[in-house]
Amino acid sequence: MSPRPQSGSGASDAAAIGREQTRQRVIDAAIDLLTRGGRDAVTTRAVADAAGLQPPAIYRLFGDKDGLLDAVAEHGFAAFLATKHIDPDPWDLIEDLRAGWDVAVEFGLANPVLYTLMYGEPTRAGSAAFKAGMEILMGRIRRLAAGGWLRVDEELAAQIIHATARGAVLTWLSLPEHRRDPALLTTLRESMVGAVTNQQPAVRDAGPAGAARALRAALPEQMALSGAERQLLKEWLDRLAADEGAAAD
Repeated sequence: MSPRPQSGSGASDAAAIGREQTRQRVIDAAIDLLTRGGRDAVTTRAVADAAGLQPPAIYRLFGDKDGLLDAVAEHGFAAFLATKHIDPDPWDLIEDLRAGWDVAVEFGLANPVLYTLMYGEPTRAGSAAFKAGMEILMGRIRRLAAGGWLRVDEELAAQIIHATARGAVLTWLSLPEHRRDPALLTTLRESMVGAVTNQQPAVRDAGPAGAARALRAALPEQMALSGAERQLLKEWLDRLAADEGAAAD
């Protein structure tokens, strides 16, 4: 008996799977060429030959060479995301920050050409995997802020952490091997830690009540607020500080 023809949805699913497998084969071929020969080696003809396809297939799948490179960069961001360890309750928030920075730098040093492609163009910040990675970073930063460790605004902290990691990798890769001193990476990491965190937490007790007490203590020195604004804010802070005591009872 001849095999029963596939239903419309089954055939469509099989075609989608086949297309995705072909797409991944092309991306893998492009990454291999990129790693061995740099960006100039990634031509549509070379990638098509390496993937066992005709050049028009590249255009059908990715639009053009730039579309292919965007897909390669997105694959890199996804691979980087997979290396990130997410601990929702780390025992030491500062060490967790250091560990996250080290993971980012280690990925860049292990994948130099791919990393340069990923971070060489600002437009790649729209990548879904890049955004997911930044959410992990923002989670670390929010925990630092909630614990009273954060010295600067959360957005500025994210920019400093991201910029120092990227700068560390790109600077390291630009140096001849005999000038690559590991102290460079350590110094940049500790400079980042010192720039975004306090040596001691500004809030002794984690949670809204502790933060309210810390802010209430500094309130008399705040000259940016009018007397009425300071009084209103003090009432709110008093209520937040009192809530913890009521909850404990």
